[in-house]
Amino acid sequence: MALLYTGSLNRDLQAWISSLRTGDARALARAISTVENRAPGWSDLLKALFPYTGHARVIGLTGSPGAGKSTLVDQLARLYRRTKNPHSVSQDARDKGGAPDSHESVTVGIIAVDPTSPYTGGAILGDRIRMQDHFSDPGIYIRSMATRGSLGGLARATADVATVLDASGRDLIMIETVGVGQDEIDVVRLADITIVILVPGMGDDVQSIKAGIMEIADIFVINKSDREGAERVEREIRALQSLATRNDRWTPPIIKTVASEGKGTAELAAAIAQYEAHLLKENLVLRHKAHNWEQRLVEMLRDAMLDKAHQQLSDGNVARYAAEVAEHKRDPYALVEEIVGKLDKKT
Repeated sequence: MALLYTGSLNRDLQAWISSLRTGDARALARAISTVENRAPGWSDLLKALFPYTGHARVIGLTGSPGAGKSTLVDQLARLYRRTKNPHSVSQDARDKGGAPDSHESVTVGIIAVDPTSPYTGGAILGDRIRMQDHFSDPGIYIRSMATRGSLGGLARATADVATVLDASGRDLIMIETVGVGQDEIDVVRLADITIVILVPGMGDDVQSIKAGIMEIADIFVINKSDREGAERVEREIRALQSLATRNDRWTPPIIKTVASEGKGTAELAAAIAQYEAHLLKENLVLRHKAHNWEQRLVEMLRDAMLDKAHQQLSDGNVARYAAEVAEHKRDPYALVEEIVGKLDKKT
C-alpha cells in the first residue's frame, strides 16, 4: 500500500520518511515535533506515514496521580526489551539481565503525557527524569508531551505521535496518561489494551472512580501492593466487576505489583498477552480497532471543524461576540448557528 503514496511525495519528504523508517532518532524527533506543534506539512507527513502503521501494539496506562505509572512503564520497558516477541514474555526474558540485543529485541516507544507548566506551557518532564536510565538504549524512544489544556488525560496530538512511532517501526508503544482522575478516559480511544493502576491506602477511591476509568480497564493493577489495604482494593474491584459484564466476554484480571522493586511486572506482561490471545480467539481484534477508530474519527472531525472556525474568526471578532453575549445583546445559541451557517456557505 505504501508504494501508492511515494509517487506523490516530494523528495525531501520521501527522504525524511526513509530516515525515520530506518531508525534515525533525529528524523523521528523532528517528525514528532512537527505533528505535535502542527508545523507546516504536518498533515501531509501523517498521510504519508499512515500506510506504514498498524503493526505496533499500543498499551495505555492510566490511574490516579501517585499510583506509580511511570515506574511501572519503566519496568515493563525493561522487561520487553529483553524479549524478541512483543506478544509474549518468556521465562528467559524475565530472568535475563544486562543489556538487550537492540537488533533482535522488541523496540519500545513511550509517550508520557505530563501536566502543563503554568509558567512555560511546556511539560514538567517528571516522567523523563524517572526513565533516564533508558536514554542510552536506542531501542527505547521516550517522548514527554504537555497536556496544553487538553482534558481526558491526553494531549491533543498524542494519537498523532503514536502514529509516527508506529510508522517508525516500534513494536510496542506505551502511553502513560497524566493522571487526572475519573474523567481520564481518552486513552481508551487510542490503546489496544488499557491498564488501570490503583494503589492501596487511597480511601474510597475505587468507589469514587467507578463511573470513570474503572469501566475502561482491560487489566487492573494494584501497585504498591506490599502496603496495607491491597486485599481490600482487590475485593472492591471484584465487587464492582460482579455488577457489570463486558460484551467481549473478558473479565479483567487483577495483577499485584511493586513496581519500584520490579515485582509483578512479568505477571502483568503475561496478562497483556492473555488479553491479546482472547481478542484473537474471539475474532474481536478488528471490531476493537474499528470501535476505537469510530471514536477517533469523531474527535478528528471535531478538531478539524474547530480549527476551521478559528481560522474564519479573528480574535477581535471573538472578543466582540463575547462582549455582546455578556451584555445580553445577543444570545449565544443564535450566534453559534450564524457562525456555523457562514462556515457552511464558504465550504
